[in-house]
Amino acid sequence: MSFPIERVRRDFPLLARKVNGQPLVYLDSAASAQKPQRVIDRELGFYRHGYAAVHRGIHTLSAEATQQMEAVRLQVAQFINAASAEEIVFVKGTTEGINLIANSFGRHLLVPGDSIIITEMEHHANIVPWQMLALERGIQLRIWPLQQDGTLDLAQLPGLIDSSTKLLAITQVSNVLGTVNSLSDIIPVAKAAGLKVLVDGAQAVMHQRIDVQELGCDFYVFSGHKLYGPSGIGILYGRLPLLEQMPPWEGGGAMIQHVSLTDGTTFAAPPWRFEAGSPNTAGIMGLGAAIDYVNTLGLDAIQDYEQSLMQYALEVLPQVPTLKIYGPVKRSGVIAFNLGAHHAYDVGSFLDQYGIAIRTGHHCAMPLMSFYKVPSMCRASLALYNTHEEVDRLATGLQRIHTLLG
Repeated sequence: MSFPIERVRRDFPLLARKVNGQPLVYLDSAASAQKPQRVIDRELGFYRHGYAAVHRGIHTLSAEATQQMEAVRLQVAQFINAASAEEIVFVKGTTEGINLIANSFGRHLLVPGDSIIITEMEHHANIVPWQMLALERGIQLRIWPLQQDGTLDLAQLPGLIDSSTKLLAITQVSNVLGTVNSLSDIIPVAKAAGLKVLVDGAQAVMHQRIDVQELGCDFYVFSGHKLYGPSGIGILYGRLPLLEQMPPWEGGGAMIQHVSLTDGTTFAAPPWRFEAGSPNTAGIMGLGAAIDYVNTLGLDAIQDYEQSLMQYALEVLPQVPTLKIYGPVKRSGVIAFNLGAHHAYDVGSFLDQYGIAIRTGHHCAMPLMSFYKVPSMCRASLALYNTHEEVDRLATGLQRIHTLLG
């Protein structure tokens, strides 16, 4: 059965827009994906017909909102095959999820002299929190280096591990290169050495089926806005025995069991101890609708369609003179490139005039830019609503820029 691309595109109202007089070609979904009408309607419907503060309210609206929020928690657990809903923590996004782990697990369960492994391809969100922790706690950061083709050499991992090593923090899919790290090979090596494993799934969860129990990771984080859901909502999965060992990172309402000015505070059980304050309830509802949407299409069907589109793009784009593509042949979601000696910003600005939206810059991955000795790259990202015709328009636009600028 063919992928219903025309129907899918009709589900995303913004794709009908024109930009600079041209039909929009949106190739920036890796930064933030567009939203289907189902997600927009779910958020709007909650505000119109069911909005109330969740938890502790005895009135009907509060009880209904709480029930719906916790139903989404269970839905997320099923979506990534967590063992229970109690392993799902609502956060603002991937960045906050990683910071929560660094400030709770890292600050309280690691000691001076311990070491953490990260890779050279990580997003800043999976670098900076560990650098901050390392400075504060006397913890060593060890870097798993990139190879020239944008992949990691598994044979190098054991040499980074010794008795001090406690955590491997690794992206599942590079946000710049689209490299798909072989976690089924990597995680067993880390676990055999006693390491905890954090997976940044921000660029993976929308492109493939995720099973955290099969992966064997201890933490998994992702953002709703890249999964066709709202901004400001994300997920931290953590194995429950580990979450139970971790203290809260933030204090406030909703995360306590009892508060006394004389006897101190006792905290709620996970996941609620990590959810201080009023949650982004509408965003949670929208995330549930986004998961419904991709489940209706089927992640296997989405992956097959996107891979065929990626293969086509990797055949068409190299025909543009002076175009350099970075990263491996086998990739997911994104294509990073530069056009001759032209700055990425200039290329992106020209493409915008043709109605084509791409991302330009360092992509929150300055160490990766340094590895390739470039200040910036262009990045086109492919999603379930993109088409072969849009790839052709990108190639034509790049060819036109080459002709104009030389």
